[in-house]
Amino acid sequence: MNLVTSPGMLDGIWLLGNPLRAAQVAEEMSQTLQQPDGKSELYFSFGVIADIQYADTDDRLNAWGTSMRYYRHSLCLLQSAIEEWNKEIPCPSFVLQLGDIIDSSNSVHKASKIVLKCVLKQIEKMNVPFHHVWGNHELCNFGRNFLTNSALNTKHLEDKTVEVSASATVSCHEDVNPQHFYAYHFSPFTNFRFVMIDTYDLNVVEKDVSSTRYEETKEFLRMRANRSPYRWQDDEAHLLMFNGGFGKDQLDWLDRLLTFSDENKEKVVVFGHVPIHPESKKRACLAWNYRDALAILQAHKCVVCYLAGHDHDGGYCLDSHGIHHVTLEGLVESPPGSHAFGTVHVYKDRMVLHGRGRTTSRVLYFRRDQ
Repeated sequence: MNLVTSPGMLDGIWLLGNPLRAAQVAEEMSQTLQQPDGKSELYFSFGVIADIQYADTDDRLNAWGTSMRYYRHSLCLLQSAIEEWNKEIPCPSFVLQLGDIIDSSNSVHKASKIVLKCVLKQIEKMNVPFHHVWGNHELCNFGRNFLTNSALNTKHLEDKTVEVSASATVSCHEDVNPQHFYAYHFSPFTNFRFVMIDTYDLNVVEKDVSSTRYEETKEFLRMRANRSPYRWQDDEAHLLMFNGGFGKDQLDWLDRLLTFSDENKEKVVVFGHVPIHPESKKRACLAWNYRDALAILQAHKCVVCYLAGHDHDGGYCLDSHGIHHVTLEGLVESPPGSHAFGTVHVYKDRMVLHGRGRTTSRVLYFRRDQ
């Protein structure tokens, strides 16, 4: 575990060359910053976890052959994460589950619904709400029609108190038409907003060739990619079938919402399954039109952080506009004796990610103009 800091009060502390000492300092700092000392008031906290990918199947190597996936063990790790969150004082206000809750292999064995029930049974033990992101494995197992009417649709947790002019509405579509993107926003604390985005708004994972989304995806790939998205090595190496992208409607909605947050001096955390910055991950796990989404986030001073999963190795970068891009390590690739989840403590000037196991602890300072 490393302690990674952005510019701020910890400038001059260099711990990256000593992982053991970094882990100790990260733990000490997390405990210190949680103390109500009158100077560092804790606003709220939330849990983060990614790529559980539970399946009742034997362990095996990932597609790259670089690391093992512990499919059965991931359910045990989820259970222990929930137990630890429930014991925290104060308890996290909510948990962000960043997608790929069960593995796509369940679909092959016709076990998707049964396995999902096993995972949801554990999640029901959590004392606070989960916000569920949809990743490629959700779409492989179920498709959007099922997901829209399942417990994995947490759009009912959306903040419905926001009121703006009709010409700049920030509400997502009110009906449950599966043609629409799965995105929403909520405000857990004054002047803080969280925005879920659908990184598979465009995709080739879904099999409904009659949908308008499928047609828009084909047109996008025709216009943006001169080569096949099924190839692994290319000038556009991220244009792969297990990634996805953003449709114009969603990008417009996101731009309007962030304009609202700018005007109301909010701090915004955006989260989705697939990373949108090329330096925040290690492999080709990147949204197809990440440049479009990144340009929108960077155009708004309200955005402080983007959280994603998908790349099980995890990653981080601080971009040129002061936005932290954090890619959470995948739970499914955490061996017995390790772990991969975290709690984020939010303060006036920073967020502190207290990582467990493979999840790196970080101090994420907000820009001074925020």
